[in-house]
Formats: sequence, structure tokens, C-alpha cells
Amino acid sequence: MKKEVKHPADLTEKLSKKDYEAEIAKLQGELVKLQYWVKAQGLKTIVVFEGRDAAGKGGTIKRITERVSPRVFRVVALPTPSEREKTQMYIQRYIQHFPAAGEVVIFDRSWYNRVGVERVMNFCTEEDYVRTLQYIPIVERAITESGILLVKYWLDTSIEEQEKRFKDRIDDPRKIWKLSPMDIESYQRWYDYSRARDAMLEATDKDYAPWYIVPANDKKRARLNCISHFLSLIPYEEMPKEKVNLGKRHLKDCYDDQLSPEKRHFIPQRY
Repeated sequence: MKKEVKHPADLTEKLSKKDYEAEIAKLQGELVKLQYWVKAQGLKTIVVFEGRDAAGKGGTIKRITERVSPRVFRVVALPTPSEREKTQMYIQRYIQHFPAAGEVVIFDRSWYNRVGVERVMNFCTEEDYVRTLQYIPIVERAITESGILLVKYWLDTSIEEQEKRFKDRIDDPRKIWKLSPMDIESYQRWYDYSRARDAMLEATDKDYAPWYIVPANDKKRARLNCISHFLSLIPYEEMPKEKVNLGKRHLKDCYDDQLSPEKRHFIPQRY
């Protein structure tokens, strides 16, 4: 990396829920404007989210996509490769999800798995690791030269914050499903992941496909900063909209759409 980004030490005051919700609403409104622009201009965009386990990738992606159309903003989170996929060129199963005109494809982890988790967990050979690290910049140059905007975010947390979030998952029945055996391994191999991260950034941070580091100790600020930054990368304009008129309902006829409750299956009203 040409420039190291450290966790801001002065951001100690928590962002209030009211302020956060006001800001996220504004940014999501801008994302809707961007959506219309991307579709109208036929833009093609890939957004890659990588980072520490429990850094907040999923939450950030959720806030980006929850108010826009899934037909324009598509999220790709691939499972473990099948036996067939294991015999393919490594990036092959990702390429089939690349955007067509008018689409933004968000990868919740990506082809960087090989130089991250697979490297640390010895799921690939040293030869595979070195080869992948060498061809990623070549492939990404081809991606950008084809007219696709490639945006890469690395969400980073401190070692203390990751431990806190893992413990929160253990104690919260709503979050325990998020704590996988791989998460436990990543907790134990923090420094191995740090070395893999640094090697990855050193080899693949290019002018045509730079890495953007998102300090994520504060989840709310991380989401706002990340979305704001993403919006700044595309010089979009608000598209003119036609005025919507619902018109009038057709005149009521003899059809009764309020059948008696005895003929329907209602759920119990427990709340």
C-alpha cells in the first residue's frame, strides 16, 4: 500500500442512533438516484468486500442494498466450491456473476479467498497461492479495461474489537449462527491473517484497481463512510422522473373480496 490507513483514535464518541438513521436514510436515497443513473447509462460496476471476520461486511452490504432494486444491485456470496468447480480456473466461478450493462454486483468475499483464508488455512498449495497473487492484477486490469468499474474495500478492525464481537455472538442467540469454525480459526490465527493481508495489499493495490481501507471499529461510522465513499466514485446525476398517478379504481361489481373468516386460515394473533 502507498498509504497506511490507521484506525482514527479521536472517534471515541458514539454516533447517536438518531443521527445515524438520519444519515443512512440520506445516503440510501442517493443510492436510489445512483441506481436510476446506472441503469440509464448502462454502467457496469463490481464492488468487492473483504476484511477481517466480524468486521461488518454483511451489515454494510445490507445497508447498501436494502432500499435499492436487487435487479440492479446484486449480491454474490458463493459457497464452498463444488468438486467440479475445484477443477476450474480459480476465478472462473466468479466471472459468470460479473455485471451486464446497468448492474452493480457486490461480492461478499471474492477471488481473494485464495490469498486470504485458503492461504492461512493451507487449503491451497504454495504454488497455487503464488500463481493467484500474480494473475489477480492481470485479470483486474482486463476487468477495468473492459469498461467495468472495480471497487475493492477492506474492512478492518482491531484485535480487541474482533474479540468483543465474537464474544457477543456467543452470548446472543440471534448471532450465534454467525460464529463458524472458520471464525474460531481466524481468531486464533490473527497474525497469520495479518501477514496474508499485507502480502495481498502489496501485490494487488494498483492504480486501476486500488484497495480502499475502511476502519470498522465503529460499525455505524464504517457503513456511513463506506457508502459515502462509494457514491463519490461515480459522477451520477438525478434522473428526471415521470409523475406517478394511481388513477381510479374500477367501479365495484358483485364480487365480494371480504369473504367470511370461517372460510380462511388466519394465523393466531399473539401480539
